[in-house]
Amino acid sequence: MKPKKRTILLAFYFGLLFLPIYWMLNMSLRTNADILSVLTLYPTDPTLVNYIKIFTDPSWYSGYINSMIYVAMNTTISLTVALPAAYAFSRYRFVGDKQIFFWLLTNRMAPAAVFLLPFFQLYSTLGLIDTHIAVAMAHCLFNVPLAVWILEGFMSGIPREIDETAFIDGYSLPRFFITVFIPLIRAGVGVTAFFCFMFSWVELLFARTLTVTDAKPIGAIMTRTISATGLDWGLMAAAGVLTIVPGALVIWFVRNHMAKGFALGRV
Repeated sequence: MKPKKRTILLAFYFGLLFLPIYWMLNMSLRTNADILSVLTLYPTDPTLVNYIKIFTDPSWYSGYINSMIYVAMNTTISLTVALPAAYAFSRYRFVGDKQIFFWLLTNRMAPAAVFLLPFFQLYSTLGLIDTHIAVAMAHCLFNVPLAVWILEGFMSGIPREIDETAFIDGYSLPRFFITVFIPLIRAGVGVTAFFCFMFSWVELLFARTLTVTDAKPIGAIMTRTISATGLDWGLMAAAGVLTIVPGALVIWFVRNHMAKGFALGRV
């Protein structure tokens, strides 16, 4: 294929990919009445009223705050648990290690609805319904196995001689792991944090079922934009644009390591 034709095809392909995002941005800068009255490729009379409502209405911006809280909690818990587990899988051999390693990933493949009722009953008994920690811990069911798989791939690429040399020099395992080993796989930690962040950020079933009011995430609030006049398209589009921003920022910071992350650290 000629370079010029390839460039045209790529431009057309990326244009199709970004068309929904552009259209959502277009709708977010228009009033609901304008959206329903005329079809236009760009806002003829742009307005920020939808964004102003989101940032001034507590029921809206609290959803973003709640989402960021439980996503940050989940990412921190997942990395804290997955780092030592991945190190054990990459450096030691024990009975059933391969089977347990594969079993971890099968948890990530299971539908979320399978675990919804047990989580709901457990958290209802413990009084954790409508709390940030409830959603964060529920998301660990899927993010911890994925984090272990990705980190194990990065750790396996670090020569074992580094561990042996550090232990000969008098490093204890915790000191070596924190001060030497983790800095060597910081790219892997960043990519893993990205995946944990994104999966927790976009997950809606657990987040909506395990929360009521105090910890309601933005995804659940977006589904309640129907009023007496119908669906508020402009407001929902503005909320969608703001929902994309955190993920886009995280992708920007880890973009150079994304390929290895998508291959579970094995490229």
